[in-house]
Amino acid sequence: MPPFFRLDTEPKMIKRIATTALLLTSIQAQAVELLATIKPLEMIAQEIIVDGDTTSTLLNSNASPHDYALKPSDLIRLQQSDLVVWFGQDLESFLVKPIANIDHALTLQEQDSIELRKFGKKCGCGHHHSTYDPHVWLGPRQAVQVARVIAERLVELNPEKTNAYQHNLEKFQYNMMVTASAINYDLKPVKNDGYYVFHDAYGYFEEHFHTNNLGHFTVEPDRKPGAKKLIKIRTTIIDKNVQCVFTEPQFTPAVIESTVRGTNAKIGSLDPLGTDIKVEKGSYFTFLKSISNSLTSCLK
Repeated sequence: MPPFFRLDTEPKMIKRIATTALLLTSIQAQAVELLATIKPLEMIAQEIIVDGDTTSTLLNSNASPHDYALKPSDLIRLQQSDLVVWFGQDLESFLVKPIANIDHALTLQEQDSIELRKFGKKCGCGHHHSTYDPHVWLGPRQAVQVARVIAERLVELNPEKTNAYQHNLEKFQYNMMVTASAINYDLKPVKNDGYYVFHDAYGYFEEHFHTNNLGHFTVEPDRKPGAKKLIKIRTTIIDKNVQCVFTEPQFTPAVIESTVRGTNAKIGSLDPLGTDIKVEKGSYFTFLKSISNSLTSCLK
């Protein structure tokens, strides 16, 4: 069993908080309202919350955190929630100023326990002067780390429910182990097949499952690639017999169709935000499987 999937029945931080919680006997259990910026983070949180707690997403399913415009109603939701979960300045830049006035925000980018990667290569944590890949929800290892820090914060808010949060965290780790094993099996026949993605969002997933991503059109979805890059991509598609080029529901640029036209590559779709998946218990694992299914259905 991979080491990061080992079922840690008492993570050190959870254990410490639990010990403190035993001393706070006067504190009554309360329902927690958790607001995540994007749907996949809400899906992870949904696996950890207990009865009475609620989750919601700030952005609607068709919106992208890369270019979102904050509304007055969003500011009210941010203030009224008990816990706001966001990645940080490298994803939701529109939140940097508003979040500074909110003391109940969990900034994933600032958590040393989450293993981040720079775009294009792995990196250590703790220094945020560079741009980090914010798509942590697509990596099995990172998703477990995200779930753990969410559980820690929920325990701080609701210490009488410590055991319930801990149970759900253990269940999340187990389900991740099972899901990752199933995905690994499904992807095995197509791991050597080359493909292109619209933007560089899948690095955590690709590093974990060793898929053959030959490149991307852009790092920032709202920045269109230049003519030289498009020529280079088209040459690669032809020379390396690229099987698939993937668009996304949030971005369907005509540039992909024009680049692929006349080649053997098919156009598929990858949804890094789980647009059509209902948020409920188990939905995160359905979402992760949907990424695998999209890859295999186009590459087969």
